[in-house]
Amino acid sequence: MKVLSSSLVLLILAIDNSIAKDAAKELVSKHGQLSVKGTNLVDENGDVFQLKGMSLYWSIWQPQYWNQESVDGILKYCHSNVVRAPMGVGYSNGYLADKEEQMKLVETVVEAAIKDDMYVIVDWHEENADSHEEEAVDFFDKISKKYGKYPNILYETFNEPTNQSWSDTIKPYHEKVIKAIRANDPDNIIICGSGQWSQKVDEPADDVIKGTNIMYTLHFYAGTTTQWLRDRAQDAIDKGLPIFITEYGTFNVTEDLDKQVVYPEESQLWWDWLDENQLSYTNWAICDVKGAGSAILPDTPADKVCQEDYLTESGRLVVAQNEK
Repeated sequence: MKVLSSSLVLLILAIDNSIAKDAAKELVSKHGQLSVKGTNLVDENGDVFQLKGMSLYWSIWQPQYWNQESVDGILKYCHSNVVRAPMGVGYSNGYLADKEEQMKLVETVVEAAIKDDMYVIVDWHEENADSHEEEAVDFFDKISKKYGKYPNILYETFNEPTNQSWSDTIKPYHEKVIKAIRANDPDNIIICGSGQWSQKVDEPADDVIKGTNIMYTLHFYAGTTTQWLRDRAQDAIDKGLPIFITEYGTFNVTEDLDKQVVYPEESQLWWDWLDENQLSYTNWAICDVKGAGSAILPDTPADKVCQEDYLTESGRLVVAQNEK
C-alpha cells in the first residue's frame, strides 16, 4: 500500500475543504462582513465564500413560516447559512396595502437570522418594482437604517423584472434604491435583478451598475431553464459579472402545481456548475403549498420546518446539497 506524503495529504484536504462545506457551520461569527472581489463573494478575510440556504415563500401567502421557529429549522435541519425573505409587494395584503404588517414580518425574520448567526436576504418581491420606485426607496431606506450595521444583511432590490429595458428602466431603478441604501449602509451586499425573471444576466454584464459590493441575481428552475441559461450565465461571469442565485427550483416552473415533478439530474448539473463557479444560492421554497417546489410537506408546523420527516422529495435533495 502506498503511503502519501504529509504535504500531499494536506493539499488534498485543502482542496476538498474549499469545495465541500456544511453551510450550517459557516456562519456570520466565522465569516463576518461580506464583500465582492472580482466575480466572487468573499468573507472578511478575503476568502471566497458560498452562502447556501433556503428562501421563504411569499410573505403574503405563507406568513406562518416567517418566524424564529422556521429560521431555527432552516439553520439546523436544512443546513443553511442564509435565509431569504421575499416580501410580497402587491396584491390586497402586500406591502403597498399593509406596510406595517409586512415590515413586521420582514423584521421578525431579519432578527431571527441575526439571533441564529445567519445571513439574511431582504427581497422586494415583485415584477413591477419600477412602478413603485418611491415605495421601494422608502422601504430600503428604513431597513438599511435599522439593520445596516449588522454584517448579516443582504439586500435584493428587485426580485424579477420581466420585459423592462435593462438600461432604460431596470438599471436606473436599482441605482436609486442603491443610493438610498448606501446613505445608511456603505458595505453590505446589494443584489440586483435583471430582465426575463432575472435570467438576462447578459444585459448587466454589458452595462454594469457603478458601485461597490453589488451583485446580480440569476434565477433558474431545473426543469425549465437548462444548459442554455448556464451558458448565458457563464458568459456573464467570464465578462466579470458577480452572480448570486437568490432563487432556484428543482422543478419545472411552467407546469401546473399538481403536475410538477422534481428533476434530480438537471438539478445536479446546476449544483455542479454553481459549485464549480463557487456561487451562492437559495432554494425556492419553504412552503407547504402543493407542488414539487415545496421543500416541506403540507401542514408542516413552523417548529418542524426542515426536519427529515417533514421534507418533500425536493427538500431532501436540497438539504443534502446544503450539507456538501
